[in-house]
Amino acid sequence: MTQLAKNQQNPTKMAAIELFATNPLITAIKVAESLKISINTIRKWRQDPNFIDACYERYMIEFGSYLPSVLNSMIREAQAGNVQAGRLVLEHSGKLVKNINITIDSPFEKFLKGIDNAEVVEDSEILDVAESIEDDFEDLPPRNEENQFIRQRNETLSNMKAIKKEKKNIEYNEKQKEWYRWRKRAEKVGVEPLKSRRPTPAQRQDWENKIVEVENAKQKGKVQKTSKKS
Repeated sequence: MTQLAKNQQNPTKMAAIELFATNPLITAIKVAESLKISINTIRKWRQDPNFIDACYERYMIEFGSYLPSVLNSMIREAQAGNVQAGRLVLEHSGKLVKNINITIDSPFEKFLKGIDNAEVVEDSEILDVAESIEDDFEDLPPRNEENQFIRQRNETLSNMKAIKKEKKNIEYNEKQKEWYRWRKRAEKVGVEPLKSRRPTPAQRQDWENKIVEVENAKQKGKVQKTSKKS
């Protein structure tokens, strides 16, 4: 069982894991205020290696969900002629190897390795073959004298715009996911959903606090029932 699954029995702790994992810059004080619990409880959890592992596990799930959209944006840029984006896509798919080592053995080295029929070729014969190969080449077309600095700058700007746009899409999707998770939590504990589709921050915060309070109350009730049975 993963650390994330082990913490699912405590809704408040799961909510704290969700906040830390999806908002890496959030402070412990902000989490404590959002969940209506003491800052000492948050600090105690953050000293627990299992809690840290659960936060990291949840973060990696979110991180993995971003990769397909980022890769799709790079593919679109590559199809539009962005060389850097194309290189990243090929490297990611394993189709492009940066370093290729080629070893060519001389006849003498082949002889040392025990290769039979190693033919010794004189230098003059090699030059003759090279000259014959050069004669077979046709004139190459004129090189495109495009300013590489400008090209690289344009590609960088294009990449930055594509990543910024994709980031906005990811943030929007993440907000929708978070909104869905809160609705499911509210439904589970019997809290009525918000009537307004665009509630104010204060209305949204009050609603979330109510959900957490009901969850804590139900969790406390379960603990009391268990203690009475024992």
